Amino acid sequence: MRGIAVREELTDEWKERNVKEEAEYAILTAEISKATFGLTPSQYKRLKRLKRENLRDHFTDLELIFSMLGEAATTEITRATDAQGFIEAKGAAHRGGEVAGKARKDLESKTGKRVVSKQNYLQQPENRKLLKGNQ
Repeated sequence: MRGIAVREELTDEWKERNVKEEAEYAILTAEISKATFGLTPSQYKRLKRLKRENLRDHFTDLELIFSMLGEAATTEITRATDAQGFIEAKGAAHRGGEVAGKARKDLESKTGKRVVSKQNYLQQPENRKLLKGNQ
């Protein structure tokens, strides 16, 4: 639920700053994703073998956390720089995604494990999800 709230806060910020068209939202979202994960949402969907499903619903916990970080950082950068319109918002989106991308790479270097995964949360057996939640 927090992920949805973070996303809504970002899109509300874009609306207030004259980013209006859905195509622009998709481009900005792709900019954050590319800087965070090295993949656009469409590339990520192919990796997870999704068709029409919501990508966010299929993220692992860490993927969701880094996605939220990229979006929250983008919101903060947008506000701090008073980014107006699509072009300035795109720059803020890239920089916000870079914040999350650096954090992701740092975690990967410390754990030796990649965050970006073919693993699909919704396709895990329910008992594995419950076990994960109780750890």
